[in-house]
Amino acid sequence: MRVVVLADTHAPRRWRHCPPRVAAHLRRADLILHAGDVCIAAVLDELAQYAPVVAVVGNNDAPDVAAWGAEETADLDIGGLTVAMLHDSGPASGRLARMRRRFPSADLVVFGHSHIPLDQSGNGLRIFNPGSPTDRRRQPSGTLGVLHITDGRLAKAAIVPVT
Repeated sequence: MRVVVLADTHAPRRWRHCPPRVAAHLRRADLILHAGDVCIAAVLDELAQYAPVVAVVGNNDAPDVAAWGAEETADLDIGGLTVAMLHDSGPASGRLARMRRRFPSADLVVFGHSHIPLDQSGNGLRIFNPGSPTDRRRQPSGTLGVLHITDGRLAKAAIVPVT
């Protein structure tokens, strides 16, 4: 299963429509995860034209994002892999241990908020922030994440530059 992970798209200020390099990845997705700060639900509708979408609410999201179906957190079984998702995982210091306590049965926690890509493992947990495809802030490029899940395990995870 191929999962494309997005966060912090910040429409319509940063995302007026799906950027072509992002769309190229979405066309091959079996599932799309959005870790919050989509800002308007129209983007989730746009993403759903490519593949099923699961989203969580970010601190900049309008009420229509929650009305679309985004919740504060998501707990998912993706091909046998237990995945939790939230927008803001808190400070970098102690993040792995904090996420393990908050999501004790998760194999993977996906989050956003910082716009800083991260793929880190420890304490039997992997945490993954895809960065932002549209608002790179101090990062060298805009990014998204791609997860390959096979036989109940995360076979491959990549943070992919798209700008």
